[in-house]
Parts: sequence; structure tokens; C-alpha cells
Amino acid sequence: MSYRPSPENSPGRPEDPKLIPPHGGYQNLKSYQMSRILYDATMKFCDRFINPKSRTHDQMVQAARSGNKNIAEGSQVSGTSKKTELKLVGVARGSLEELLGDYKDFLRQRGLAEWGKNHPMAGVVRRLAYAPNRSYSTYKSYIENAPPEVAANTMLCLVHQTNYLLDQQLRQLEQAVLQEGGFTERLYNARQQARRRQSPVAPTRPVQPRSSPPLHD
Repeated sequence: MSYRPSPENSPGRPEDPKLIPPHGGYQNLKSYQMSRILYDATMKFCDRFINPKSRTHDQMVQAARSGNKNIAEGSQVSGTSKKTELKLVGVARGSLEELLGDYKDFLRQRGLAEWGKNHPMAGVVRRLAYAPNRSYSTYKSYIENAPPEVAANTMLCLVHQTNYLLDQQLRQLEQAVLQEGGFTERLYNARQQARRRQSPVAPTRPVQPRSSPPLHD
């Protein structure tokens, strides 16, 4: 889901190329909203099931935080660098892939089952994505009051859903970089247009008619 500010908040005159196009508004990105839920849920999960003094606890929380904050930072810098936004969203995606592995390890090391796509409970958790006004509270009972297997598999569902949204976002950003270029190209085009407006038009000199050669007897 993309976001564009209203025209009155857009810089530049209508006839000028915009050096800094509409950007920000990451709060409206579905990937950001989902990553925020995932971050909150990871903190609760780790506080409940992972030793708070362990390195794993810190790494899992930081991976979830990285996913959330890099989406926000990427959206904010997109006005001056689509390439940087693409890079930061890629970092977010990598962090959440690491987090996915941690939840899989949690289940495997404790001999707990990982739900498949067709598991009935997996379908229940996936459908929560369509709940109105979705927030961490939507998933709270599956994480704070459920046994370890249910809580960890709920977290796996949340990571998979967030990663799916980020994969879509990365594909859109790749196309935007290829089609629209970046800040340097916009700056060059703006300078060229400004020079054309400022360059005086050279006056046209009238063409003098050639005189006919004299006639001789």
C-alpha cells in the first residue's frame, strides 16, 4: 500500500520538476503496521519464554525492531533516495528472515510441532489479519495465554505475513528505481530545465537581400 501526501503539502511549483517527491507516511504501509505488531508480540513472547539475560532474547527483540524501524526509515528517506529505501527495506526483510529462523529453532529444540499451511489453527491465526482495527491485542491471547507450541506458531504466522508484504514492497521499489531513476537524475533534469528558462533568446538578424550584379554592355 503506497502513500502520497495531499497536493498542498507537496513542494515545488506545478510546472517545476519535483526534486523531492511525496514521501513518508510509513504509518499507512501495511508492512509497517504488521511489523509493529510483530515487534510488540516478539517482546512479549521473549519475556515469557526466553531467558531475559540470554543473547537469544536480545537478538530476537533486536531483529524484530530492525524490521520495524528500517521500514520507517526507508519510507522517510525515499524522497531523496529510492535506492536507499530499497536497501533499508531489504535490511528489514533480512532481519525478519533471521527472526523466522529463531522461532523455528524454538520449536525444534523443544520437540514441538511446526504447523503446516493446512493446520486448522494456522488458518485461525491467518484470518486474524482481516480483523478490523488490528493491533497486538488481536493476537494477545495466542501469545500471552497459550502454551509454547501455539505461541511460537502464532509468531511464525506473523513473520510469514510480514515477509510476504515486504517481498511485495521490494518488487514495487525495484520497479520504481528502474522506471523513475533517483535524486541525481531529477536534479540534472531540474538544472537543465532551469537553464532553458533563464537563457535569453538570441535576436534574429534580418536577412539582407543580395544585390543584383551590374549589367555590362
